[in-house]
Amino acid sequence: MTPNNQAAYLLKAGTPLELRNAPLPTAGPGELVVKNAAIAINPLDWHMADTGVFIQQWPAIFGCDVAGEVFEVGPGEERFKKGDRVIGHAINLTSGRPQDGAFALYTVIPATKAAILPTSISFIDGVVVPFAFEAALCVLSSKEPGVAMPGVSTPALGLPYPSLEAVPSLGKTLVVYGGSSSVGSMTTQLATAAGIHVISIAGKSNFGFSKRCGAIEVFDHKDLSVVEKTIEAVRKSGHVFIGIFDAIGSPETFANDLAILAALGGGHLACTHPPPADVPANVKAGMIFAVSDVATPVWKDYLTPALETGKLQCLPHPTVVGKGLEHIQSALEKSKAGVSATKLVVEL
Repeated sequence: MTPNNQAAYLLKAGTPLELRNAPLPTAGPGELVVKNAAIAINPLDWHMADTGVFIQQWPAIFGCDVAGEVFEVGPGEERFKKGDRVIGHAINLTSGRPQDGAFALYTVIPATKAAILPTSISFIDGVVVPFAFEAALCVLSSKEPGVAMPGVSTPALGLPYPSLEAVPSLGKTLVVYGGSSSVGSMTTQLATAAGIHVISIAGKSNFGFSKRCGAIEVFDHKDLSVVEKTIEAVRKSGHVFIGIFDAIGSPETFANDLAILAALGGGHLACTHPPPADVPANVKAGMIFAVSDVATPVWKDYLTPALETGKLQCLPHPTVVGKGLEHIQSALEKSKAGVSATKLVVEL
């Protein structure tokens, strides 16, 4: 029997999602259809729901993070087979196709943005990884600036890929502002696995979490001396200062970013939102766009063995909002209200 597919559709920006029957997708060349067991919520998702930004086709099915079993393998794809447990990054963000959105029972994902999930890791834990994993690689490893949106370039830090082996220090320091966020914590893990010295700025209650991700030092974002302490720590490291990844992107964090960069002679400013328009000539500012071929070899060769060995942890820990597509709307609302050191997940 052909299974029934359902999806949580956005009919109009700023309105609640509606559950409707959806066509069962098929896998084209280089694609997989995944029967979803869990999906995760990212801040991007509620921005899309509220404003319709990046929506190319209405009604829309969007969402980025899936975990489940391969239902169908497209022509020419040999790495995966039906029944494999996988995590994957759904790319409705760039394709615009409804079948490429995560908020459904069945989703199409590119095989290049999927990885086998070890049997020791649950779907609920594994689903926190995909979007943050690709976004972090876009922060760290792109070599040439691209286009994030009209008039805004992507960052190009050009840093090495993470390694499965212990690597010596590269003698470089990166500041991660928002170290307990999903992308901030993943960036910390991958940068550390590439030999980069990470200094994190996070909430005081999340110091232990940021250090578990690999941060060498962590400073409280509410500390009135956070700028001075961060500057001192970078200088004390004795390493080359790369710059800042700002996973928050608020006027307050941007002001602190620019103060740190000014004191340390400039550098990169990579952001999750459009960076300040007027930055000094010695600051290379850009906004990450979390779909990129830069991640392809790391999906293929690194992710599964890194998860198997514990080199990469499924962090931040999931908070399950409920079971069933009907819980996606409340998960979006909870995400918009703000979460710390966790990622919201809907089980299916």
